[in-house]
Amino acid sequence: MKLLVTGGLGFIGSAVVRRFAADPGCRVLNIDKCTYAGNPASVAEISDRSNYTHLHADIADTEVMQQAVADFAPDAILHLAAESHVDRSIDGPAEFIRTNLVGTFALLQAARNYWEKLPADRRDAFRFIHVSTDEVFGSLGDTGAFCEATPYQPSSPYSSSKAGSDHLARAWQHTYGLPVIVTNCSNNYGPYQFPEKLIPLVTLKCLAGEPIPVYGRGDNVRDWLFVDDHVAALATVLQQGVPGHTYNIGGECELSNLEVVRTICAIVDELRPAQEPRESLIEFVSDRPGHDFRYAMDISKIKRELGWQPAEDFAGGLRKTVQWYMHHTAWWQAVLDGSYRLERLGAA
Repeated sequence: MKLLVTGGLGFIGSAVVRRFAADPGCRVLNIDKCTYAGNPASVAEISDRSNYTHLHADIADTEVMQQAVADFAPDAILHLAAESHVDRSIDGPAEFIRTNLVGTFALLQAARNYWEKLPADRRDAFRFIHVSTDEVFGSLGDTGAFCEATPYQPSSPYSSSKAGSDHLARAWQHTYGLPVIVTNCSNNYGPYQFPEKLIPLVTLKCLAGEPIPVYGRGDNVRDWLFVDDHVAALATVLQQGVPGHTYNIGGECELSNLEVVRTICAIVDELRPAQEPRESLIEFVSDRPGHDFRYAMDISKIKRELGWQPAEDFAGGLRKTVQWYMHHTAWWQAVLDGSYRLERLGAA
């Protein structure tokens, strides 16, 4: 199989690339423009393989995308490239519109022009997997869960740009017949995640003995999904998913932010004891503007129709994640030597 992956130097994208490039029977083209969150070190273990290629390019560059897709001639496209951090979207929404909307449009057009010229058998087998987020659905109250038919109510510049890209992907399937499948996932966590996100940020704050900021009272709830489970779900969708369908992917693990923070503190205390418990470092700070209260995913469709379900429980996955950051100081220290140093973003 020839697989084109966008955003393959990012957190989820690099996990996808590592999995598929490890298979000598799969050729992988990774298109990534190496933004602040794109880290070549995240794919170092497979970067020298003959079946792996990285193209340094912007998915919003229409001409480059047309040429890249035509030259590589993929059997499938896994589209993960996106600006993804809500706080950054509050500070600077323009790049989110460019990458998430304009970039998705450019890639869909390139895929469509390529796909329409394929012979019938390859055209029938081709897939375009558009990877999105649960944040497009907006916020839940104390009960209920998002299903594939939940109306969209995005509330941040990030989620609005992703909602728009979802609509574009579905429109190219409905109007042009491009075999698009949309997936919406819950909060991912695991190794190689850029430390602006909650779990790596708290882990590194614990290790440094620095104050741990918690928005509001920490009672916002998220559904946590281990990144390797997400990659397994995407592989399943790629093999068995039905064009025109949407599949929710979640970890079935709802926890408040404060619960997650306290659990990380306890793990670090156990693995690297200090004079004072790390929980004493917690500081409640002003909430994120427009902060959604709760996300939860109904994943009954992908369970029932494709036979996928999460394999990693949160306790085990979180411990693996914390231990990874403790043992890979060089990876995250190189990140912190750049433009980001664990400061708060999106406080406008």
